[in-house]
Amino acid sequence: MFGRLHSWGRRHPAVVDLLWLTPFLLISFANLELLRSGDAHLIGRDLGPWGFLALAVALVAPMFWMRRHPLAVFTAVSLVSFAQWLAEVQPQFFNLSVLIAMYGVASHCTPRWAVGALLTSELGIFLSLIQSPGDPDGRSFASSSVFVVAIWITGIYTSTRRRYLEGLEERAERAERERDQQARLATAAERARIARELHDVVAHNVSVMIVQADGAGYALGGGNPDTAREAMRTISATGRRALAEMRRMVGVLRADDTAEEYTPQPGLSQLDDLVTRVRSSGLPVDLRVTGIRQALPEGEELTVYRIVQEALTNTLKHGGPGTRATVEMEYGVRELLLRVTDDGRGAAAPRSPDGHGLVGMRERAAVFGGSVDACPRPGGGFQVTARLPVGEPAAG
Repeated sequence: MFGRLHSWGRRHPAVVDLLWLTPFLLISFANLELLRSGDAHLIGRDLGPWGFLALAVALVAPMFWMRRHPLAVFTAVSLVSFAQWLAEVQPQFFNLSVLIAMYGVASHCTPRWAVGALLTSELGIFLSLIQSPGDPDGRSFASSSVFVVAIWITGIYTSTRRRYLEGLEERAERAERERDQQARLATAAERARIARELHDVVAHNVSVMIVQADGAGYALGGGNPDTAREAMRTISATGRRALAEMRRMVGVLRADDTAEEYTPQPGLSQLDDLVTRVRSSGLPVDLRVTGIRQALPEGEELTVYRIVQEALTNTLKHGGPGTRATVEMEYGVRELLLRVTDDGRGAAAPRSPDGHGLVGMRERAAVFGGSVDACPRPGGGFQVTARLPVGEPAAG
């Protein structure tokens, strides 16, 4: 409730200022009616109703701008009050605007101006008391000073509190920006890795196409061999140009990988080996494949392999002792459903602040128009679900 009111007040500062000024206006008009009826009077010069109203407006109206210009408002109401003292006019209820303006200076301005506002307010209290009946033991000044200092300390506390909250908000925003930046860096690194791997896969297929096209150009005979040979030459030249262009565009990604061994990328045929290695690491894993196996591009097979690898690696790191994992692959007519589940600690498992494995999974799946969902299971454990499109069923 308080949080909603605070948020509403921050969105409508002018309305809030007008609301808390309303009691000053009402009491001032009430005193004005008493003055007109003769039930109240002003010590010193008789200002009359209009003079009283002008004084009230001069002290209350500037408070509307206190939030935006606290120092100027305090200066204005202090000068009006000093002029009121020179005119020997008794302090009224609306003279409290000086203390409220002092609070505004203490809560919005620098400590130097805050101390200046406090001393000015104390001087005003002293001047108002020496104009009133005598105070031989100084008790009235002491009690009034305690009241003024209490208001001033409240303003200082408000200023300190606001700066503290602003610092927290700034740190939270900076942490959020850094987190987003780390996520973007992780995404860029994962995309670079995907690009390198796709480069290897596609380059291999294009290279095979070139070799086969060259062989077909020499082997074809009969019919119209010249035309067939020319077509094969065109396929060969096109393949070479595509390979050269792809190497030129992606080659920059390999600038720092000159020492990397370009071993063949894993696919679905290596899933059994992956499961065996994970079992030897101490995590029991069951692999289940259902449905009619569909033909997948090599890059998509690599994506499936990497998702399973990352999910099982996370289970090893976060699942805890006694955890079991299950890898399920279900071939449908249009999509491959991949589900990796475990019965480990799930939501209770500690998360690494710099881990971006799930980001990499989603980026890999998105390359082929798929998706990845990862979340704790209601009964405990964790589940990673990936959906990837598939092509036509493999022949034979």
